[in-house]
Amino acid sequence: MNLKQFLAIIRINLRNKLVAGALALIPIVVTYYFLKSFVGFFDRIISPMIDPYLGFHIPGLGLIVSLLAIYFLGLFTTNIIGSSLLKIFEKWLNYIPLVRTVYQTTKQVTNAFSFTQTGFERVVFVEYPRRGTWTLGFVTGKSTGADGTNFIHLFIPTTPNPTSGWVLFVSEDDIIQSEMTVEQGLKAIISGGALTPPEIKLRTKLPE
Repeated sequence: MNLKQFLAIIRINLRNKLVAGALALIPIVVTYYFLKSFVGFFDRIISPMIDPYLGFHIPGLGLIVSLLAIYFLGLFTTNIIGSSLLKIFEKWLNYIPLVRTVYQTTKQVTNAFSFTQTGFERVVFVEYPRRGTWTLGFVTGKSTGADGTNFIHLFIPTTPNPTSGWVLFVSEDDIIQSEMTVEQGLKAIISGGALTPPEIKLRTKLPE
């Protein structure tokens, strides 16, 4: 091995190590600034109301107070009185055109990521968009055709944004039941398949 080859190996090794180090550092830096901005956001809201009484500033106290407030808000809105008041509030918002649009759109997006309010019954596999290619579908209902065929209503979400997709009416014989929960199915969609269970109830083709 001559000097030129030796220097080339050193250069390639150095480049690879720098790239590996940068790839390891970037998620750490992004996470740090995200947490810093996240905590700072709540501190800027809560601290001006609490610091005058304490006489000093406690970093992160705004986040703790905000989380407690969010918890009690969730506790309130999940009981009968709270849910009734929330419906009255939403009805009042419907009279304000721009506010109504923003609120309803935001609520639809958040509900799409809520594993308890999706309205999906179960997860199935369906051959889509062509034969031999399978995708996840979320069952939203069922109906009977004019010839007596049982149809399953499926929502096919897009990756990584499950708030958009397609609605399919598929014969019940053309789907394969999945053992995945709705939560697991949504995680698989959002992660682009990275968080799919290692074993799935799927075959290469439907039985004749």
